[in-house]
Amino acid sequence: MRKLFFSLAALCVASSVSASPTSVPPQDQFFDKIAQYCGQAFEGKVVEDNFTGIETFSQNRLVMHVRNCTEDRLEIPFHVGDNHSRTWILKKTGAGISLKHDHRMPDGSHDDATMYGGHTQDAGWANAQSFPADQFSKEDFIRRQTPQSVGNTWHMYIYPEQFFAYRLTRPGREMRVDFDLTNPVDLPPVPWGYED
Repeated sequence: MRKLFFSLAALCVASSVSASPTSVPPQDQFFDKIAQYCGQAFEGKVVEDNFTGIETFSQNRLVMHVRNCTEDRLEIPFHVGDNHSRTWILKKTGAGISLKHDHRMPDGSHDDATMYGGHTQDAGWANAQSFPADQFSKEDFIRRQTPQSVGNTWHMYIYPEQFFAYRLTRPGREMRVDFDLTNPVDLPPVPWGYED
């Protein structure tokens, strides 16, 4: 019995050592497809939008910049005209990928509405991942008196050498911006709150 116990213990240790803390293959592939554009910027356009209150998206030049990339984190500023407040942060968590929206003020301080987002709930696909609102975000939406946002799901699609898409949905609402990956543009300014 004692010998069996130690054999099982050794097996558990070996399993924990070999277990990978990274995402499942489709999520790793998705992550890598975006990371290959690190250091480049692309212009986008609104292709779907029935939200109210975000009209500035369609009225301004939209640029995404795959700015900082590590093995488990991507920082992608999203510039709306002269507003450099938004940075998407994709991070491998060991249980999937999280998406956070880092919003800053012009002086670099955090906006009251910041770090909301979601986490993958399944493997997704190499070209598409979805991020339903996480608990922190839901509580923050309630705090900020925007309970309609509790049902938010963010989606990202990437088709290399074609386009990258950022999409926000909730019941009865959809907004999507497509970015042309065939035509890199000049790099935008450093996003608020970040440094070169």
